[in-house]
Amino acid sequence: MKVVILAGGLGTRLREETDVRPKPMIEVGNHPILWHIMKTYEKYGHKEFIVCAGYKGEVIKSWFANYRILNSDITVSIAEDVTMKFHSNLEERGWVTTIADTGPETMTGGRIKKIQKYVHGETFLCTYGDGLADVNISRLVDFHKKHGKIATVTTVKPVSRFGVLDIDKDNKVLSFNEKPQGESSINGGYFIFEPQIFDYLEDNSVLEDDPLRRLAEAGELMAFHHDGFWQPMDTYRELLILNELWNSGKAPWKVW
Repeated sequence: MKVVILAGGLGTRLREETDVRPKPMIEVGNHPILWHIMKTYEKYGHKEFIVCAGYKGEVIKSWFANYRILNSDITVSIAEDVTMKFHSNLEERGWVTTIADTGPETMTGGRIKKIQKYVHGETFLCTYGDGLADVNISRLVDFHKKHGKIATVTTVKPVSRFGVLDIDKDNKVLSFNEKPQGESSINGGYFIFEPQIFDYLEDNSVLEDDPLRRLAEAGELMAFHHDGFWQPMDTYRELLILNELWNSGKAPWKVW
């Protein structure tokens, strides 16, 4: 089952980082967040990827094209022909990745529409290229196969950015809960789509708007509930959080 990763947005809220590279190439530890996402899927046996590039997509292409050189010890022999010997066996050698230029300003649904030819009419996984989670992909796939609908979305309950106070009618604070988990479920990415999803997409659809709404109205959208770790990387503060977790050696998403 191929994995589609949405990696073409402008990343305007991380402009200090995205002036020179696309958001999915911002590093957590010594690796782009895109690598972390792909490692998660690899853990569950998924090694075929379609990266929907756009803004500064050439950076993503260059990273993949030079991956073995940049991550291996090499011996270079310069004669009439330059030959190169690699001394490292990369864990990622089984990855097969298609980097598709889907445009710098294309919306999420439009990006998926533009890679239709690469999924070959098969069921496919899909997620965003700017967040990390410890979603059990095997359980997600089993859930999707059992319900038989067109689409599955993974739902999460994010932690509030603010402390929550319970106050009585006399303004007495009854309890204070620092940054609790919210009660409402939200879209956490980690989708699975049947090929019929393309019937709901236009060239510049916003996936999270009309397509998912129409699927829900048709009874074709199911929710896979994830209660574990989930953290988007929308702000510099969230980037710091992810790096602190990785550097601590206790990154919850590191399941490989």
